[in-house]
Amino acid sequence: MKNIIGAKPSPETAPNPAGQKASGETGAPHSAIKFLTVDAESAGQRLDNFLFRHLKGVPKTHVYRIIRSGEVRINKGRAQAETRIEVGDVLRLPPVRISPRAEEGATPPAPAREFPVLLEDDAVLAIDKPAGVAVHGGSGVSFGVIEQLRTARPGAKFLELVHRLDRETSGILLVAKKRSALVALQDQFRERETGKTYLALVEGSWPANKKVLDAPLAKYLLPGPDGVAGAGERRVRVVAKDHPDAMRAVTLVRVLARLTLPGDATPLSLLAVTIKTGRTHQIRVHLASAGHAIAGDDKYGDFERQRALQKLGLKRMFLHAWRLQFNHPASGERVALQADLPPELLALMPPAALDAMAQHPTPTSHD
Repeated sequence: MKNIIGAKPSPETAPNPAGQKASGETGAPHSAIKFLTVDAESAGQRLDNFLFRHLKGVPKTHVYRIIRSGEVRINKGRAQAETRIEVGDVLRLPPVRISPRAEEGATPPAPAREFPVLLEDDAVLAIDKPAGVAVHGGSGVSFGVIEQLRTARPGAKFLELVHRLDRETSGILLVAKKRSALVALQDQFRERETGKTYLALVEGSWPANKKVLDAPLAKYLLPGPDGVAGAGERRVRVVAKDHPDAMRAVTLVRVLARLTLPGDATPLSLLAVTIKTGRTHQIRVHLASAGHAIAGDDKYGDFERQRALQKLGLKRMFLHAWRLQFNHPASGERVALQADLPPELLALMPPAALDAMAQHPTPTSHD
């Protein structure tokens, strides 16, 4: 097992009417319905990322809109932005208009940025993502980690996100540097062969005997600014097992410490949270639905409480992707990574909490 716990950041097959392959599409104006067949080089990508590359000059907000409306089809069926495309899939793309300025590349590229490196070799790049940075552009964000890395590394032939973290979550993020590594790592995430442990500070005193949260989740959209149903931000909630959109989600919880912040009497619990499934907002929703929202969570926590926490020095959500274990896609060796708490969270932790973190065992198996 390759153990890098405590590593320090470095400086740094339907018919194809158009007869086109996904990898050969150009940035010409998209004024008619097009059909693309996914080839091996594009397989495994998320639908939204695929479209960003093949609808050059089309605003990302519009790309998400045509996906949500069902105008983009995979093998004649509707799909979601996070759907993974496979070899042989036939994608239907609706007509889209591109302004001459956009076609000429008027949109400025993402600013170059490197992030603290926890591990890097020919196949994998593991970084320590700061809070407040999206992992990719879209949904009102013009660029994210992956776009910034691509700008910073113009010679890199391949850089793709293996998985995702919420914008306000800090910690370990994997980027594949080869298509083969991307596929192998995503297979591990899908088959639950990785070990993902987060640190979360939650409201209240978490019951020590409450160790497993097994509650299905479903996505929904809030009303838009004008009151239109389903036109607002995405949210997730716990639903019954027979809900049509239910997705199983399993979260394991262990209490590391109980504490209060200086100047505040409200009890808080520091938890080590291991997820067995990787659903959107899984940890946030599971903990909040159990009556213990993550401190600083502006989506699923209490608004007034968040304001009070900001005055106490917590100006972000206290959720950190702390540890990650996976099998290296090239060597097969088990790798264990750790991203230490960032300074703004570390400063809030009493010595007892730090001791508990240091003593928390690191999983060495797929369990």
